[in-house]
Amino acid sequence: MNRSLFLFCSLFLLSFSAFPKDFSLADCQECHGQKGFATPDGQANKALFVATQAFQESVHGKLVCTDCHQDVEKLPHRKTGFQKVDCVGCHEHLEARWAPGKRARWLAPEPPKVVTFSRDYVLSAHGDDSVPNNASCATCHTAHYVYPSSDPRASTYRLNSPQLCGACHTKAFAEYRQSMHGQALKRPWLGDSATCSDCHSAHRVSDLSKLPAHRVVTENCGECHEEALEGYMNTPHGQLAWHGNERAPKCVDCHGGHDITHVNDPDSPVNPTNKVKTCKQCHEKANAQFAKYQPHATTTDFERYPLMWLVAKGMGGLIIFVILFFYLHSVLWFWREKKERPVIYERVESRVYPVRVKRKRPKSGVHYRRFHWAWRINHWLLALSLMTLVFSGMVVMYPNTSWAQTLVPLLGGPTVLNWIHRGAGVIFLSTVFGHAIVVLVRVLRDPDFRWFGPDSLLPRRKDWEDMKGQFRWYFGKGPQPRFDRWTYWEKFDYWAVYWGALVIGVSGLLLWFAEEVGQVLPGWVFNIATVAHGLEAFLAVMTLFVVHFFNNHFRPSKFPLDTVMFTGSWDLEEFKEERPEEYARRKASGELERYLVKPPSKSWNLVAHILGFSLLGIGLILLILVLNGFFQSGLF
Repeated sequence: MNRSLFLFCSLFLLSFSAFPKDFSLADCQECHGQKGFATPDGQANKALFVATQAFQESVHGKLVCTDCHQDVEKLPHRKTGFQKVDCVGCHEHLEARWAPGKRARWLAPEPPKVVTFSRDYVLSAHGDDSVPNNASCATCHTAHYVYPSSDPRASTYRLNSPQLCGACHTKAFAEYRQSMHGQALKRPWLGDSATCSDCHSAHRVSDLSKLPAHRVVTENCGECHEEALEGYMNTPHGQLAWHGNERAPKCVDCHGGHDITHVNDPDSPVNPTNKVKTCKQCHEKANAQFAKYQPHATTTDFERYPLMWLVAKGMGGLIIFVILFFYLHSVLWFWREKKERPVIYERVESRVYPVRVKRKRPKSGVHYRRFHWAWRINHWLLALSLMTLVFSGMVVMYPNTSWAQTLVPLLGGPTVLNWIHRGAGVIFLSTVFGHAIVVLVRVLRDPDFRWFGPDSLLPRRKDWEDMKGQFRWYFGKGPQPRFDRWTYWEKFDYWAVYWGALVIGVSGLLLWFAEEVGQVLPGWVFNIATVAHGLEAFLAVMTLFVVHFFNNHFRPSKFPLDTVMFTGSWDLEEFKEERPEEYARRKASGELERYLVKPPSKSWNLVAHILGFSLLGIGLILLILVLNGFFQSGLF
């Protein structure tokens, strides 16, 4: 009995000491509702008056005082030693109540703004507890009169933010008041203008020397200057800046920050009289020609940027035509080969079902050499360098994607990535044009070579007839054409590489040696080069990793892999079926025997499959990443 009584008394006393007592607002207002109520706080008086009506109209108006001041135990209470009110802790409690279960999280709505704002604040420069007298929630929102930021009474109302932020950032505030943004606030008839929270955001304020701050400020500039931001993000300036290149200029680097002035102002860094000086901050050799570069040019404004518009529309039309034609070509080919597969009949219980199966070519045990080892090495270098170019280039072309922002730091940053891209470009151009030189020399030395003969890669009339015959075969209107050494689609692939190498090579070299080229050619040439470079790269990805892969590996008769480019040879039976005209020609001339070789060993065949599947896998991954970037950001 005594033990039970002791336990009851202990719990009774503990309940008073562990939990704050609730007081009504009227109880607290007996003191805090008196105007002028204050208590000495060091050398100054700290005002403790709380306007009842204003507090009740705030977002916290339904709370009682002890919801925030939880260590108040009695009235009147002690004068000092109270804990600091934990706004973030309360908001985290709201987050805990909002957060759905693991199974339903992906179906859950966006969290309340108060939750996301608290998260951002904790990670911001203002949320750093190690900074003395840093801005707390109450510093900006006040302690008792927290209104929605859309309410003019709120201290955080956007038009009030300059004075609010200026209380701490006096130098920035003084510059801002003299800027075009600050002056516009004094002349509302000129239209709206930017305030501190518009550019820096309210809760995501961070160290301006770090990348996230530049992203936030740049994105916020785009809230008003949408077209300018779109053009900026499509230039090397925006793309490299987004990946953390410290030298790549952001909005503030060219236009100024708190002291920004109109472009027509003689003191503006982007005024025509000052552009060369501004460009020289990064480009030491900049001159008047170089400064003609358009840092915000877009492909949608014909009046301001006619050449960019024409290049974009011309290459865009080429992309659409090539993709539509060859994707249709691949679909029809797939459909026709599937339809011509042999049919076997399988019995299931009492019924018989027709089943199409893959036709197996007979193996002769003898191979026909199609590619010399030197051409195969050249092809491997071409494929590897091109895939490296696609990877490093598309990371730059789509800087806003999560995969790009994840991969760039892993690769050592934008500078390392830039040199990877350039190195791969040198290898790519060397393989393409080196191949052309060797072929040309060999052809010129051969007096019997026929420029438009069956061994030539130049287009000829038979290619046109073969293509028409192929489409007739697709629709069941005739047999499949008898192909010679090179088919029309192989010739397309071959010359498309030279077209791409020319466009990508010239534009890439212009961008690589911009400062030297800019001494002679006007800077807008780099705008054209950027558009051409990106669009041609996109076309290469959408044809090589789809059409080329299908023609050589994914069509039913080849699936899943044709190893001829790795082993250099076809089985003789496969050669007879794939190139009947060449087979007949070689046999009639007596040349066939000197092209016959032994089949590749099991070890080399295994290596060929590993290499082949690896390249196919890498290509398909790159295709997925590029499509992800395209659907998020489109083209220029």
